[in-house]
Amino acid sequence: MKRPILYHPDPRLKKTCPPVEDITDDLRSLADDMLATMYAAPGIGLAAPQVGVLQRLIVLDCVKEEGETPRPLVMFNPEVIAASDEMNTYEEGCLSIPEQFADVTRPAEVEVKWIDADGNEHREGMDKLWATCVQHEIDHLNGTLFIDHLKPLRRQMITRKMVKFKRELARG
Repeated sequence: MKRPILYHPDPRLKKTCPPVEDITDDLRSLADDMLATMYAAPGIGLAAPQVGVLQRLIVLDCVKEEGETPRPLVMFNPEVIAASDEMNTYEEGCLSIPEQFADVTRPAEVEVKWIDADGNEHREGMDKLWATCVQHEIDHLNGTLFIDHLKPLRRQMITRKMVKFKRELARG
């Protein structure tokens, strides 16, 4: 089931999420809903706070080429356990900040550990778009948006645009 996505500014997007203690059927169902929501948006990553749930859960799938097999990942309690010194800059966007993009510099490669929907622990090295996306989504779990990596003036400008966007949405 597709869920509504929260738009910045929303106080829930700035909260730190507690770890998931027990992977329940409700949380598995949430992960399925999040994947459906992400694909429909369309996006390549989504964090639980973006659908109003303060849990350490993200989903991502950075396979974008037509005809390639999708690779949906469901990550409970994801954590970057190692990061390269080499940095990469990507133009990032966010489903909670539609139509706003900016260059963000992050480690080019990361090693991530997480627990899947069946309770199994995984570790994987990620680079390129996958590394950027997983770091962006983990940021959400810590109450950080990609615009928090920007200079204050640029961040304020985007926030003002989002306030106007939300006002227009509310008017219908």
